[in-house]
Amino acid sequence: MRIGIIAPPWLPVPATGYGGTEAVVDQLARGLAAAGHDVLLVCHPDSTCPVPRASVVPAADSTRMGRAATELEHAIGAYELVRDCDVVHDHTLAGPLYSERFPELVVVATNHQPFDRPRNAVYGACPHVALVAISNAHAASTDLPVAAVVHHGIDLAEYPQGDGGSGHLAVLGRMTPDKGIDRAIGLARAAGLPLKIAAKMREPGERRYFDEAVRPLLGDGVEYLGEVDGNGKRLLLGSAMALLNPIAWAEPFGMAVLESMACGTPVIACPRGAMPELVQHGRTGFLGETDEELLAGLRMVDQLDRDVCRQVVGERFSVSVMVTGYLRVYSDAIAARSRSGAFSH
Repeated sequence: MRIGIIAPPWLPVPATGYGGTEAVVDQLARGLAAAGHDVLLVCHPDSTCPVPRASVVPAADSTRMGRAATELEHAIGAYELVRDCDVVHDHTLAGPLYSERFPELVVVATNHQPFDRPRNAVYGACPHVALVAISNAHAASTDLPVAAVVHHGIDLAEYPQGDGGSGHLAVLGRMTPDKGIDRAIGLARAAGLPLKIAAKMREPGERRYFDEAVRPLLGDGVEYLGEVDGNGKRLLLGSAMALLNPIAWAEPFGMAVLESMACGTPVIACPRGAMPELVQHGRTGFLGETDEELLAGLRMVDQLDRDVCRQVVGERFSVSVMVTGYLRVYSDAIAARSRSGAFSH
């Protein structure tokens, strides 16, 4: 099968630092190529994913993330490059809308973000696109017809198992209020445990939250590491007793949770969004809404088997599981097009 994958234009695939979508696209492209498919990845020009690649937008123009004109330019050029493919898998927002100009193409679109009002409007205006959600909770959050749910997958070989021997707790994500980083600090202090925080902090809102809510709480066992690279992330997670994820929003997925469990590290999280799909309460972590429930989980975390955490990722969230899921979506979309001449989800 000839598969065109369109990544967002903003970061290399894979990204050198924070970039969950780019990590997923990288693993998917590798997995599809390993399965014998011809893959063309349209992406940021600094990408290193080892499949045939092409780019549209110069790297210098990709630094202003979210700029509509840049994403549209990327989409316009990308669809010219992939128009001979059997299926196009689009991970951008502008691309599915632009793909309506190519009714002969079979297009699958994965929404990596919440189904908010703007995204519902855009995806709702793409009747021939097969829409994929990244968790059951994600799919349930929209009234749009969703063709399939495919969980993200990661390569266990890239995440060596750690023993959690450092005695610290970890936070990994974005420096935003909905990630609950200030709450995580309070939980660590209440448990009497050191906390290491690795978080992306580039946007004005992220810096404001850090200055107002996080910086005053640093010290006395609480350390902000900045935005770590892949090696730094693996060291942080593998040596941690647990990952703290007291989120305050319905997170569609949560790559940090998979990465933590792949390193053998259990997760303490709020049961919102996709968390109940990712964390098996009492087996790979503990879920709790209140501080008391989360602290109770922290007190029992050393009773969990780190081997089981890693095993669950291999069984449920491997690259091969993700690739199999998407190949099924592609085949269904192609079959629907051949039956009707136009895909309708």
